[in-house]
Amino acid sequence: RKKCLLCNNLLMIVAASIMGCSKIAQSFEMILIGRFMCGISAGLCVPLHYQYVGEISPRKLRGFANSTSSLFWSLGKAVGQISGQRELLGSQSLWPMLMASCGLPALVQLVTLPFFPESPPYLLVHKGDQEGCKKAIRQLWGEGHHQAEIDDIMKEKATMKNTKILSVLELMKEPAFRWQLYMIAILSATIQLCGINAV
Repeated sequence: RKKCLLCNNLLMIVAASIMGCSKIAQSFEMILIGRFMCGISAGLCVPLHYQYVGEISPRKLRGFANSTSSLFWSLGKAVGQISGQRELLGSQSLWPMLMASCGLPALVQLVTLPFFPESPPYLLVHKGDQEGCKKAIRQLWGEGHHQAEIDDIMKEKATMKNTKILSVLELMKEPAFRWQLYMIAILSATIQLCGINAV
């Protein structure tokens, strides 16, 4: 989880650098390439963030921690709209800085994330590292008795052993999941097409 986020931050920083240098290089193609890379990075970031933050949060704070993603997503859009005004970074001379500003949060996360541990469920379920899991839990949640959380992770591991992992194509062909997929596709399309970005 953590390594994916770190690699994703590198992708965002590269995208920001390409867009920031587009005026010097006098290349609008660099803006297109940078925006494309930025979109890929943002698309990867959302599920990775939910997964990592959800897994490192204590059970009682998990819902709250996952809801912060939407808050910061909206806050980022608002800050982008405000800083894009002509009086700030939307001027003819400063717009490359505006385009490159998306690399700033990625840089902050790239510098701070190495000090955070890997997610405890990942360490226990996927790596089989029980000591690493306990150490990560102590580092994240402080000293105390966390056996209940470790037992929950072990139950999840036992459940996953009996669960078949489907590929994307198999998932789309599975009749039991068809209506859920329809709902997700409709909701995602509605969010994208409702004009909220324009508003």
